[in-house]
Amino acid sequence: MTTESTDAGLLAACSPDLATHTALHGHYPRPSRGTLIRLLADAGLHGKGGAAFSTARKLDSVTGRRVVVIANGSEGEPLSDKDAVLLERAPHLVLDGLQLVAHECGSGETYLCAGSQQLHFLRNALQERRTAGLTEPLVTLVASLKTFISGETSAVVGTIEGRAPIPRDRSVHSTVAGLNGRPTVVHNVETLAHIALIARYGPEWFRTRGLGGASGTTLITLSGDVTVSGVVEIPMGIPLDQLVTQYSRTDTPSIRAVLVGGFHGGWVDAQDLPTTNMTATALATVGASPGAGVIHVLGHARCGLKTSADIVEYLADQSARQCGPCINGMPRMARALSDIAYRSGAAHTQESIRYLADLIEGRGACKHPDGTVRFVRSSLRVFQHDLRMHAAGACEVGTRMGATS
Repeated sequence: MTTESTDAGLLAACSPDLATHTALHGHYPRPSRGTLIRLLADAGLHGKGGAAFSTARKLDSVTGRRVVVIANGSEGEPLSDKDAVLLERAPHLVLDGLQLVAHECGSGETYLCAGSQQLHFLRNALQERRTAGLTEPLVTLVASLKTFISGETSAVVGTIEGRAPIPRDRSVHSTVAGLNGRPTVVHNVETLAHIALIARYGPEWFRTRGLGGASGTTLITLSGDVTVSGVVEIPMGIPLDQLVTQYSRTDTPSIRAVLVGGFHGGWVDAQDLPTTNMTATALATVGASPGAGVIHVLGHARCGLKTSADIVEYLADQSARQCGPCINGMPRMARALSDIAYRSGAAHTQESIRYLADLIEGRGACKHPDGTVRFVRSSLRVFQHDLRMHAAGACEVGTRMGATS
């Protein structure tokens, strides 16, 4: 294992080909079996797919024989492009990570689920690896659908099994019984790319790439009312105001709020940006999480309440429709928020929306209803002033009710 210092990051390669990848990162690392879990634990790596679960603990929890390993590049979050960009620019980092995890688990069967455009880059990468004589388990590429819930772990397993890409109502974790009932490890593709770098450069290298005691880096997608948008790699632990000004070139006085983590994330008020770092612990104090690596900036020219209502309507439409909260609760909550955002607000109040949120939370067949409730509560908290103005038939951005902003 190489432990020398390097500035090579996830998106450092100027080309996706194997020669460029090898010149930048060196040859494929070959740690002995049993070593990888220790390296990942020492590095403090957490999953980059949304749940932020300890990568070492997930690997260590695998039980049974004939383990399956799945790379999840099924990116359903509308505001996120990080996985697509990674697969197009650094497919060999992802494939290295997939091979390392398969070796650690003793798995001879791996899958990579991603959008059809990204599969083109992966096919080329796999052909290069075969030509170069790299021995690895067979990687089966599977095309995923672009829906919000298609990237959830059990939905990805369902896609590979040939079922509809919707989350399962299940109490048994995939590491015990996943693909066709076999123990299954599912890692986000960014997580696998980090694993490939940690295996090369070591846990200490990874830890020092973060700020303020946080470990490593993460990919984020910048969007919204920004000067510069796109996918960038940032250090974990960076204050949100510094993140926005440094990477999106946007002045903080122009910002009303920032949506962190995506549609299942939460709004952070502009006044909280300087005191909130990009860590799961710090974001939890303001009702957000790193989630899908989304930083969406809301300027003063857009109504936060209307933006939130549009997102909740989208989430209600994207449900699996396999439980009461998805079939009835989420559409009712979306209509209630839209009534306040776009009309007089007389039929609904924020108290009635909170009542619906309480009814929905914890009763869904998957995590989609809870994620939507989290976003709604975040919207009610951050846009309190908007709620009062809309109830009076006005809007902070200077439009009358019923007009779009």
